[in-house]
Formats: sequence, C-alpha cells, structure tokens
Amino acid sequence: MDEHIKLRVKFEKSGALRFIGHLDVMRFFQKCNRRAGIDVCYTGGFSPHQIMSFASPLSVGLESRGEYLDLEVASVTSSEDMIRRYQEASVPEIKVMSVKRLPREAGNAMASVAAASYEVRFREGRTPETFSLPGEEVTQLIHQYLSHEEILFRKEGKAGERFVNLRPGIFAFDWDPERAVITFLLDASSAGNIKPVQVLETFLQERGEALMENALLITREDLLTRNQEGALISLDDVGSVF
Repeated sequence: MDEHIKLRVKFEKSGALRFIGHLDVMRFFQKCNRRAGIDVCYTGGFSPHQIMSFASPLSVGLESRGEYLDLEVASVTSSEDMIRRYQEASVPEIKVMSVKRLPREAGNAMASVAAASYEVRFREGRTPETFSLPGEEVTQLIHQYLSHEEILFRKEGKAGERFVNLRPGIFAFDWDPERAVITFLLDASSAGNIKPVQVLETFLQERGEALMENALLITREDLLTRNQEGALISLDDVGSVF
C-alpha cells in the first residue's frame, strides 16, 4: 500500500449549487469523501482534518465545468471506480468528471493555477448595442481593444483607488455571433486574477456603453497551469488515469 498518494479530482458545479460559497463546497466534499469511502488522509493533532486543497475558488453565482480538488489518500482502487463512488455519493449539481494520480513533484492545484477559460452570455434583453453589430465589426473592435499596450481598470480597496493594467493578462478574447457567446482566456494567477466582467466593462467603455446590472451568464470552462516549456495546459492534463 502506498502512503499519501496525491490525487486530483475534476468536477462540475452547476444549477442551484452555483450559489453556494467555497466553504460550503469544501464541507460538501469532506462529507462526500466519507460517504464514497475514499481512503483520505488526515492531519495529526487534536483536531484532524482531511488533507485536501482546492484550485482557485469560484465566485458565487458562476457555473463551472472545470473545478479541481487535490487530496491525499492512503490507498486507491481505480479512476473509474472512484468516479463511480463519487457520483453515487454526490448530487446532480456537483458531478465528478475525472480522478487522476498526480506525480510526486506536482504542485498543488491552488498554487499551480495560471489561467482560466470562460464562456460568457448575455441575459435576454441585456445585450449591449456593441454586441448587436455584425460579427465582423465586433471582431474588429475586439482587435482594436487588444492592440492597446495598457487597458486600465479602476479598483477600489481599503487602501483607496488604484488602476490595474489588464492587458498582459488577457490571453484570448473572442466573439462567436452564431452562438452569441464570448470566450475568454484570462490570467487567474495570484498575481493577476482578471475577471471577465472587468474586461467587458473596459471594452464597452471605449464605445461609450456600460453593462446593465446582472447582464452576464458566466461559465468557467477550465483552469490551466503552465508546463515545463511554459505552455498553458489544463490542470486535468497533469495527472494520469490509474
């Protein structure tokens, strides 16, 4: 039996459970691990807890097709069997998609995140005029926006107002007029962490427009890390099926 085997669990979060916060998701998986009979390892001391960590916590209200949980276990069966057990112990709104074994040298999910991919739609009746233009015109406007060396977004915090340059962290920004979907690939590292709403607000400001309140339906498609060559790859590609 191996000790402290490192696993990475990929799961989807959808439906009504998109409104629960990160701490609730953590508690859910603590119970789910027990119900599924996962041989999870615990810390020592007077108050032991399961050894697990999540990648970049998802904002409340967002759905996701690519969330990740790293955990340490004392034994495993097979990827297929563990997925089955998770599905039987879980609920439809949280669906485990894969369970993979991580190499010993792999960094934990939270520290490894470099980027996130998103799909964004507008709620009915809340599409900005800019995105009602012909698709070619919208694409041209996006290219003009991305040609700027600086795209400044105003942030307000405890220390007061400051401006952040979004441009280095916008890796991709595309518009699909047939599906009426915006796709983003954005910096999601601890140093960057750009949100789709920040990009859209600054993009529309150039057109003299503003987002309507509660206009966006955002789905986080995946979380990515960088391989040894510096290329972005899915966190799901780091581990291997067993």
